[in-house]
Amino acid sequence: MSEFSILPGMNSPAALKSLSSEELKILSGEIREYIIETVQRNGGHMASNLGAVELTIALHRSFNSPIDKIVWDVGHQCYTHKLLTGRFEEFKTLRKMNGLSGFPKREESPHDIMNTGHASTSVSAALGVLVGEQLAGTRGRAIAVIGDGSLTGGQALEALNYAGHLGKNLIIILNDNNMSIGNNVGAISSYMSRLTSTGSYMNMRRFIDRAISTIPFFGKAILKFVYRLKRGAKSVLFKENLFTDLGFKYIGPIDGHNIDRMEKIFEVAKEVNQPLVIHVATIKGKGLLDAEENPAGYHGVSPEVPEKTETGESADTIKMTEAYGQAIVHAAEKDKSIVALTAAMTSGTGLKAFSEKFPDRFFDVGITEPHGITYAAGMAVAGRKPFVSIYSTFMQRAVDQVIHDVAIPHLPVTIVMDRAGLVPGDGETHQGVYDISLFKNVPGLTFVAPVNQAEMELAVEMAREADGPVMIRYAKDNCYPECDELAVPFEIGRGVFLRKGEDQENRTLILSLGSLLNEAEKCALILEKKGIPCDVYNMRFIAPLDIDYLLDLVSNYNLTVLIEDGVKTGGLGEKIAAAMLEHDRNFHFRHLGAPDEFLGQATREELIRECGLDGKSLAGRIDEILHNYRFEEVVKQVRNDSWR
Repeated sequence: MSEFSILPGMNSPAALKSLSSEELKILSGEIREYIIETVQRNGGHMASNLGAVELTIALHRSFNSPIDKIVWDVGHQCYTHKLLTGRFEEFKTLRKMNGLSGFPKREESPHDIMNTGHASTSVSAALGVLVGEQLAGTRGRAIAVIGDGSLTGGQALEALNYAGHLGKNLIIILNDNNMSIGNNVGAISSYMSRLTSTGSYMNMRRFIDRAISTIPFFGKAILKFVYRLKRGAKSVLFKENLFTDLGFKYIGPIDGHNIDRMEKIFEVAKEVNQPLVIHVATIKGKGLLDAEENPAGYHGVSPEVPEKTETGESADTIKMTEAYGQAIVHAAEKDKSIVALTAAMTSGTGLKAFSEKFPDRFFDVGITEPHGITYAAGMAVAGRKPFVSIYSTFMQRAVDQVIHDVAIPHLPVTIVMDRAGLVPGDGETHQGVYDISLFKNVPGLTFVAPVNQAEMELAVEMAREADGPVMIRYAKDNCYPECDELAVPFEIGRGVFLRKGEDQENRTLILSLGSLLNEAEKCALILEKKGIPCDVYNMRFIAPLDIDYLLDLVSNYNLTVLIEDGVKTGGLGEKIAAAMLEHDRNFHFRHLGAPDEFLGQATREELIRECGLDGKSLAGRIDEILHNYRFEEVVKQVRNDSWR
């Protein structure tokens, strides 16, 4: 680790306030160096954090956290905040199992006001904190820090509307590193913006207002006339923007890398008794040239990876995301009705190549998952074949739209869920373990989980030909190796055998869903060495299921175990178990999946082990189940003999 002169001593925000301007510059550089060093080693969000260094320093020098509540939208830009609130030593464990979270986390520090990870929530949360504390008689301020990307989200706009209605003294810092909002006109308005944001101007204006209002008979009338004149002058000099229309005061844009300038503005903000937006312009990736030139590429950075993984696979093995990106391009080349949509995740969902090859058929709707789904439904009505790519965790925001706008009218919209199942690095807010429970019972929905490139091509082709809604889910993981067994065309409701023995007696069957196929195969090999014959069946389908076929299949085995990388409660295993009960079929069946608890940050391999879904743990569990069954059979036989 690099040697730092100032950063290690920043144990609390109070330590910042004694630093000189020169020391603040040194501190900013040290923070950037430590963030780059740590993210390159551990993975994490690079560009957004490098762009928010000076803004975070200015906030903590101007406000009194945690009495003043700072709420970070999404929270992926919180690394400087963590370093300045007593977590310097722990920062080297960033995103590691049982280490420091990459997002604000109330369990870590009183300075982390909300557990965040999803976009567009900060204004709602900060407003709620402010009103709640005012009702309790406390005097702290509430500050929401939100990026221009998050501002495209519907919840942020709903919260802005309500905050303007309430008129409370909420402070919103708009961290703008991309789009321009409400540009002012010319040098005069730039001068007025500087003038009207100074404390002396605010004090003088209050003095003049009081003086005019005390003039007998005519004071209030003169004051109203002055206000009307002022508003008229401003309408000539300034373009109106969303915030002023909603009842906010608006200051900006100001340089988000000028600490002194921001501190002066923040001092003014403390005196404003109505909702206020401070528009701060920052450079995403500042301090790292590659990140400045390609901020999207440095949004999320993977940790350093050796040339060979633990499994011996090359580190450049194709990922499931890449497999989808290639499959959708292949489909679009032969079908001009295909369009691709994403919610601010073009690269993350593998759609960069599609967006470049078919720009007129590609739509990034921003952080608006509900809108994106219904927008796709409208395109389907118009004869298009929309493929909507969204991370599994963010699809939680659009459950209503899937049911109401896609499934009920049975429209041919394909929803492609990346990062399904156990997701490494980002912790509780980004786990994709709920989609099966949420969507498996939606009528008319075809729901599949391909495991490799061949199956991805088959899944996309099936979706292209479907006349109703389709969901495709896959993990943030490498593709399973290509093999003949998995290249068989899809048959609705049925899967395929990866391993199947000749002798059907005393065999165990593993029903594997999606990316756990690797672990199922490892488990089978371990059991075979113990003399326990084991077959592996790749489910492919979550819905619909050919229940009669599946029950007949299961009837040939001593024990059937289903494994899935979603929550066990409400999962696919429960669906199969319920079908067994409904058909009065009494089989030895067990269901293994993620537990009913929020899973923290770790590597994917660590998460799989924690859930007991790795090959070794599965083999031990199955061996134990078989032993218990054999014991039960012996007890049953002894009881039967004793009754004779």
